[in-house]
Amino acid sequence: MAESSGRRRRSGGRAGAATRRGGAIIEQMPWQIPVNIDRPTEPLPPEGVQAIHEGAMRILEDIGVVFLNPEALAIFKQAGCRVEGDLVRMDRDFVMEMVGKAPSTFTITPRNTDRALPIGGNHMLFGNVSSPPSYWDMELGKKVSGTRKQCQDLLKLTQYFNCIHFAGGYPVEPVDIHASVRHLDVLYDKLTITDKVMHAYSLGKERVEDVMEMVKIAGGLSEEEFQAKPRMYTNINSTSPLKHDYPMIDGCLRLARRGQAIVVTPFTLAGAMAPVTMAGAVAQSIAEALSAIALFQYVRPGTPCVIGTFTSNVDMKSGAPAFGTPEYMRSTQMTGQMARFYGLPMRSSGVCTANVPDGQAMWETSNSLWAAVQSGTHMVYHAAGWLEGGLIASPEKFIMDCEVLQHIQRYMQPAIFATTADDIAFDAIKEVGNDGHFFGTQHTQDRYADAFYQPFLSDWRNYEAWEAAGGEWTAQRAHKLFKQITADFEEPPMEDAIRGALQDFVVRRKEEGGAPTDF
Repeated sequence: MAESSGRRRRSGGRAGAATRRGGAIIEQMPWQIPVNIDRPTEPLPPEGVQAIHEGAMRILEDIGVVFLNPEALAIFKQAGCRVEGDLVRMDRDFVMEMVGKAPSTFTITPRNTDRALPIGGNHMLFGNVSSPPSYWDMELGKKVSGTRKQCQDLLKLTQYFNCIHFAGGYPVEPVDIHASVRHLDVLYDKLTITDKVMHAYSLGKERVEDVMEMVKIAGGLSEEEFQAKPRMYTNINSTSPLKHDYPMIDGCLRLARRGQAIVVTPFTLAGAMAPVTMAGAVAQSIAEALSAIALFQYVRPGTPCVIGTFTSNVDMKSGAPAFGTPEYMRSTQMTGQMARFYGLPMRSSGVCTANVPDGQAMWETSNSLWAAVQSGTHMVYHAAGWLEGGLIASPEKFIMDCEVLQHIQRYMQPAIFATTADDIAFDAIKEVGNDGHFFGTQHTQDRYADAFYQPFLSDWRNYEAWEAAGGEWTAQRAHKLFKQITADFEEPPMEDAIRGALQDFVVRRKEEGGAPTDF
């Protein structure tokens, strides 16, 4: 890790500014770039990797992928692919040549250069919940449509927690803002409330172009500086089975031509939009992702691309999506093997099907997050705050998930399994001998403050002490923290001139009508 110490320090909206009378709201681990030091779990033998690769290549060669984007079809035709109407078939040699041009590692640099994120290698990064249309918290006690205020509060949590590294899409869709100008208001909020890596939705040229311009303004960048290295990214989903829509490909082409990063994440649910077998679902997912990545590499070789996985299964009794399942875990691990085979960084997710922040929510999300660790994932989407299969964002769940993310980051620190003479502690063992305890030894006294992970949300008291203190369940404690953090939050610094330029841009684009909403 960039900072491997287990020592905790307070940190919040402005690098430690979110405090309350008497000290920090919570003592959390410092900002750091986690390094995954474990060997990845690889359920596939070498012949299994080859079988899925062969399946993906046959899909691309013999079945093909539909691209509902005339520009993409023209580019594929120019590249020598077989284009019939909107169906594209491409030879494996072309696909592998193009995918080979994508970098295996790259860095995205936001307006706060201290928050730059290395993508690939052994790095593992976590992002906030993105794109739910609905919101739930304990004060409301019910599911409601998202608002700008709720979106802002979730952005405050995104900035406050050091274990969250990038700001994904809208943490809840603020449907109280008209869709034509929603991206302008939310990106203004994102760029002022947070200083972490930004995301753009690839939903029409106006939204993508506006976000790129706002990221440039916030960073004080010239066009040359903006294009010199990735400053932001987009994530797109294919329309499974075997289809890419118009606006997402259009947005990616615009970003690729200006050197920005692209994550391609097929959304393949085994038994519904993909074969019921996990190998078939993964092979289809790989084909869908590689077809788009090949396009972007042909347009601009070296475009930073990440291959994503969102392969899970449905409940065969109801047809509803299921997440955090054993099948989800294995498909994520399998996709990790394939990502390494192609030399691409990988994205997966921290997801669940539960409707409220309860036990089901946490075991399903934990399964998803540990599958990300096991697979060698580099970018973990929806790592905090996701409920109901992505339809609900919850601040309580966000905070509960951050406790799990800190567990994972602490688990990765080499200090836990160091084996120096001091760690073997022979002298301390000899001192205690066959009787007594280690509480009072000098070895313990020198190390006790940082020896073990200290939670900010878990309650380790016995039942009687917990009951005497009010008997609060985990979600109740998380709700209190949510209220304290958002009430005391301070935005990260931004020069007045830059803030003014962002405001002026938003006003001008609103006067121009923003983005079209009638298609």
